[in-house]
Amino acid sequence: MIILYNILVVIVIVLAVIPLYIIRLLREKGFSTRFRQSFGFIPKVTLDPIADKGCIWLHAASVGEIVAASPIVKEMRKQLPKIPILISVITVNGYAMAKQIIPEADSIIFILPDLPFQVRNLISRIKPNIILLVETELWPNFLWNAQSMGIPVLTVNGRLSEKSLSRFLFILHFFPHILTSVTRFCMQSISDAQRIIKVGADPHRVFVTGNTKFDQTYIDTIQSKKEELLLKMGLKTRWPIIIAGSTHKGEEEILFTSFKKIQEYFDRAVLIIAPREITRAEAVANLANNYNLSPILRTTVNKLECNHNVVVLNTIGELGKIYSIGDIVFVGGSLVPKGGHNILEPAVHGKAILVGPYMFNFKDIYDLFSKRGACETAFDCDDLTEKLIAILANDEKRQLIGERALLITRENRGAANKTVQHIKEILHVS
Repeated sequence: MIILYNILVVIVIVLAVIPLYIIRLLREKGFSTRFRQSFGFIPKVTLDPIADKGCIWLHAASVGEIVAASPIVKEMRKQLPKIPILISVITVNGYAMAKQIIPEADSIIFILPDLPFQVRNLISRIKPNIILLVETELWPNFLWNAQSMGIPVLTVNGRLSEKSLSRFLFILHFFPHILTSVTRFCMQSISDAQRIIKVGADPHRVFVTGNTKFDQTYIDTIQSKKEELLLKMGLKTRWPIIIAGSTHKGEEEILFTSFKKIQEYFDRAVLIIAPREITRAEAVANLANNYNLSPILRTTVNKLECNHNVVVLNTIGELGKIYSIGDIVFVGGSLVPKGGHNILEPAVHGKAILVGPYMFNFKDIYDLFSKRGACETAFDCDDLTEKLIAILANDEKRQLIGERALLITRENRGAANKTVQHIKEILHVS
């Protein structure tokens, strides 16, 4: 089966991936690094700090996984200071995010994790002592080669949603070695642990370590930095500041409609909106114009220019800090059936949080927050408008929701440390 799979992978790469990469190479500045490294052309100078030095290799696909990996890397650097750390990513945004928030890494590279031949060659060049796969980055070729070379593999911050269960079972039908190749599954929650056991993982290899996103510190912002951020964005005299993070197509229309009504109550209101796909930023700004709003892209904001009422975020790795200046936060991917996004980033800033009804990708965290009154759910445009106005008009309620959110994040910290303890046990270090 692995041979047939590799044939299919090569066909997909030749017919789809390479043509797409060539187009992006011609259009996107800096894409050449991803293009070369993804196909195995990684400069020796990039691998020298970690190759053949018994490194810890952590693979995270994109931005979300990098955010989850950040506390683990910081904890590894603290507890295992002499062991080199390699991070591999798939996407350009993931690479940029890793560069920005994980300075502790000794090397950061691009890979296509299941490219036949290249994977084994890369593992042979690096010779890691252990491989960490963030969340659900379980690739048949990658795992098969690691297992055949005797390299232990851990999933860290592991999760398996109810929605992805049937898809994962289908994959396991053809590649049962995916489960036996993993030395330990460090899962986010009891539900995630139960699901991975349900699909066939050895219960003795499954551990609940918690969600490392509770431990994130890269978004910590002191008051003086908040004031500086407000000034730089031309928002020093504006109130309230409503932030919509990680929005998808179909949500911006709802948000702009809602924001127009909110302006009738709060004429100095401003909306900061961060589309999940940064490439959509200009399209979102153009859409705002259709609603007779005054949008501006984050990269063109002048601190002396205060006439805009919509700021469209088109930068990487900044949303977590920008949450700190918001008065209320809506987390996207939840008013449309995308499954929602991470509510922990605004929670660690003690912000009042609103989400839509589609939070199935973060069900356990959503249930925890909603049951304790640490976030509210809006079911449509009218409901969103009504709840935004009600919370903004009630300082006490807004503060209480934020305090509950902050308390939950503080109660659930420690996942990164638990994860590192498992790493140390496998590496036989104290």
